[in-house]
Amino acid sequence: MNALPIDFYETALVTLLVTVDPAGLAPVFVGLTQGMSGAQKREVALRGSVIAFAILAFFALAGRVVIDALGVSITAFRIAGGLLLFYIAFDMLFSLKGERKQELASEAVSVDHVRNVAAFPLAIPLMAGPGSITATMLLAGRAGHDSWRLGGLLAIVALAMATSFLVFLLADQVSRLLGSTGKIVLTRMLGVVLAALAVQFVIDGVREVIG
Repeated sequence: MNALPIDFYETALVTLLVTVDPAGLAPVFVGLTQGMSGAQKREVALRGSVIAFAILAFFALAGRVVIDALGVSITAFRIAGGLLLFYIAFDMLFSLKGERKQELASEAVSVDHVRNVAAFPLAIPLMAGPGSITATMLLAGRAGHDSWRLGGLLAIVALAMATSFLVFLLADQVSRLLGSTGKIVLTRMLGVVLAALAVQFVIDGVREVIG
């Protein structure tokens, strides 16, 4: 079994980094962990990243089984997933995604500021949310049943989570470095990239239908 072309891995990495958006989550992480010690912040960052990886890995390996049980074709899921990713890109372009992240973070902090913040809302739904779950399932669908290919996808998911973990460790510095204008510009750029990837998913699905 041959490995997928390098462009698949590049697309997978870009897609996951854009949908998870570690840089965009940095200021949210700062707000969630406000008042915590350095050790507590590291624990939240590590737990959140591990939980998010477990969720995405599950959908990468078992997502196809779930949609098959529901009687949904991978082609239909690819088109619907592409539309969902495009909606998320639209949110990013008009700053709606960041506002929703802040709302979710505020709700969670008021309930439990330390013990549960890694699981909710950091891991779910900020890191392993609808966008990243959908993207992971779409990419797994393209990988097929090849264990080597799925293994490569899991490695990319792990790399995306490791990147998020490192960004969280540097969250205070990143937030200050980007500033308000920098965060807006970065979010817009990532939104455009995600929109293009979403359109490609839809095109691939339509080609399968008419092909």
